[in-house]
Amino acid sequence: MVKKVKSGLHTRNHHKERYDFTQLVAASPALSSFVKKNRYKDLSIDFSNPEAVLELNKSLLAYFYKVENWKIPSGYLCPPIPGRADTIHYLADLLSRSNGGKIPEGRHLRGLDIGVGANCIYPILGTRLYGWEFLGIDIDRNSIKAAKALVKSNPLLRGRIKLQFQKNPRNIFNETLPAKELFDFTICNPPFHSSAKDAAKGTEEKVKSLEKSKAPLDQKRLTDADKKVTNFGGKNSELWCPGGEAAFIKRMIKQSVGVGKNIFWFTTLVSKKENLPRIYEKLKEVNALDVQTIEMSQGNKRSRLVAWTFLTKKQQQMWCTTHWKKSHGVK
Repeated sequence: MVKKVKSGLHTRNHHKERYDFTQLVAASPALSSFVKKNRYKDLSIDFSNPEAVLELNKSLLAYFYKVENWKIPSGYLCPPIPGRADTIHYLADLLSRSNGGKIPEGRHLRGLDIGVGANCIYPILGTRLYGWEFLGIDIDRNSIKAAKALVKSNPLLRGRIKLQFQKNPRNIFNETLPAKELFDFTICNPPFHSSAKDAAKGTEEKVKSLEKSKAPLDQKRLTDADKKVTNFGGKNSELWCPGGEAAFIKRMIKQSVGVGKNIFWFTTLVSKKENLPRIYEKLKEVNALDVQTIEMSQGNKRSRLVAWTFLTKKQQQMWCTTHWKKSHGVK
């Protein structure tokens, strides 16, 4: 049987082929109640059903990453695993460019996840794929509490992921990082919308799109209650902030100057292409020495990872020699 490949996903992405629901159900039996044949007679789920998407994520994490206990509080963001994994793989490629083409792996590599969320997904994937360690910060106490419980309940994550509550929502780096700590990279999926109204509108459009694209066997009408949530959920701090994505990233860039010698690569996801000129302008303003833009795509969705550093080429080489040459493979 020829496996169908999903367009655009990174070549190392475990999810570049169509989901094998037989295997996924075996890894997480609770998924079985949501799996049925679509109009093409293939096994699938209703991707507009939040419960189905949640169970799919649990099975993907269990089957591919050996994370057996993954759950998030009701209403919090349930991330699409293939897309998040893509970001981690492209981040690994970025690090390899500074390391003679070899991806630095192991516990000597430390990442800072800005807005880690209750799902803790980037640290989970980074730890399981490349053996990296993480500090995750968030302005939502419940997110930190949930992420800590998640890490504690999975032996493979313990000791590799630390979580920290961020008291001041405007302090992305200022008064946030432990003194003199070094990080090899940051990662961030910034709030997309500029207001609660915009977030609600985006939710409505997503639900309508999913409703139109569903297969005949899946076409139950969504209730009014269903339309108040998306298939991926999300609390206010996860979905929007004043000024939206562009304002958040510009603030991050401004504050990154103060810790420019403590962090090798700063990176952030940029969903809206029209925000790029303002982001580049801000990076030029703060004298970032190297700026990289990595294009990513998952099907029809396009996004990009923007990265910058304040380290000179000589300082980058010294960093690699001092830190990355010690790195080992995933244990």
